[in-house]
Formats: sequence, structure tokens, C-alpha cells
Amino acid sequence: MSSLFARPVSRLERKQGMSSKRIAVACDHAGFPLKAKLLPLLRAEGWEVLDLGTGSAESVDYPDFGYAVAAAIADGTAARGLVICGTGIGISIAANRHPAVRAAVCMDPVAAKLARQHNDANVLALGARLIGEVMAEETVRAFLATAFEGGRHARRVDKLSRPHLESVS
Repeated sequence: MSSLFARPVSRLERKQGMSSKRIAVACDHAGFPLKAKLLPLLRAEGWEVLDLGTGSAESVDYPDFGYAVAAAIADGTAARGLVICGTGIGISIAANRHPAVRAAVCMDPVAAKLARQHNDANVLALGARLIGEVMAEETVRAFLATAFEGGRHARRVDKLSRPHLESVS
């Protein structure tokens, strides 16, 4: 995989270079039980799963796993990502350190649908300690089934991927 801060891969390059139905999945120890429950769902929904760990409930550092999913998105290995920690917040912050990633913490299908439609979120973050298994499944399904609307949202999303901040006037 490429360096964490390598140039973001364009949408066209992603379409040409990798499976559009591949999802990178990672979690920390708190997210491990939920990840184990969601992997069969992802496969049943037709996704090729790239499981980037962790493989147990033994304590690990969530940034390592957020960064791994970010790298898979950035280098075109995966089209989407799913990251899980206790709240979803820490691992989403780690994933969002890469300009190619738009990770959204979602706790219900409506938030997941809007994150896809309006923000072109490419990584879903879940809080295993805050969301039940059934709600997590419904949220994942909504995230995977929803397309980006583009239009008025495209200009804003393009600004999210810039590696620098512009002054606001």
C-alpha cells in the first residue's frame, strides 16, 4: 500500500484499477465483536471484504486500523471502508487524516444515507458500544445501497479532499 499521505486517487483511476465492490474493514478491540457479526452481511450483499484487522478482542490502538483503511481507499485497493471502535469517533478521526477519505460516524440508516448522498462518504464509522447489532446492520445496508447525489454537493465534497485549507471570507 502507498504512504498515508500519498496523492489521492481520482474516481476514474479507482474505477479502472480496482473492484468497485471491495470494502476495506477494520476495527479495534472494542469493535471486534461487531465486525465479526457484520462480515457475513457484507459478503451476502455482494461485497468482496478486505479484512484489515484486528483479529481479536485483545487491546490494540485504533489509529493503526483507521490508517490501514485510509491507505486502502487512497491507493484504490477498496472503493469503500468500514471502521469500528467503541464510539466510532477515534477511528474515524484516524481515517479522516487522509485527504482521500470521507469517513462519517453514523448511528442509524438515515445518517448513513445522507452521508452518502450529500457528502459522498466512502468510509462508514460505527460505535460498537453505542449501536445495537440490528441497527448496525441496517446502517451498513443503507450506506452500501446509497449513491452520491452529486450536483450541488459535488463542489463541497471536492473541497473536502484538498490537502490545504483556504481562507474563508
